[in-house]
Amino acid sequence: MKSSLRIAVPTAALFVGEVLHPFAASAQGHMATESAALQGWFSLVEVPALFAAVIFGFLTAKALRGGKLGTGMTLIAWGFLVMAIGHLHMQAELHFGFNLFGVLFGDSAGAFVWFVALVVTWTLTGAGFFKLYRAGSGA
Repeated sequence: MKSSLRIAVPTAALFVGEVLHPFAASAQGHMATESAALQGWFSLVEVPALFAAVIFGFLTAKALRGGKLGTGMTLIAWGFLVMAIGHLHMQAELHFGFNLFGVLFGDSAGAFVWFVALVVTWTLTGAGFFKLYRAGSGA
């Protein structure tokens, strides 16, 4: 029970924080214009950090040479790579108004492709962390 709480409590806190974030941000309406301008610049900072995470994810997976830890890290790295591509897409749309998925697949199918990419990211990353958890817990 105690080990389940160690996972459930932080997960629930993150979920609640993500759900309440838009409400807290809208409650600070007087700062919305400045926040939106800063958000555009801060969003560019995340791209190099995400690519560093991808590179070190694959380097770590290679150093682990397979096994449960290496396989888990490889899945996480692939999930982060899909996420990095999605973030590049978001930045292109935010800063240049260019929607690659919309151009390639049309508006409706492009939105569906975006959703599929999100699910792929979540699935790969979640499966990778689950493999790391299983390796660490001896299960």
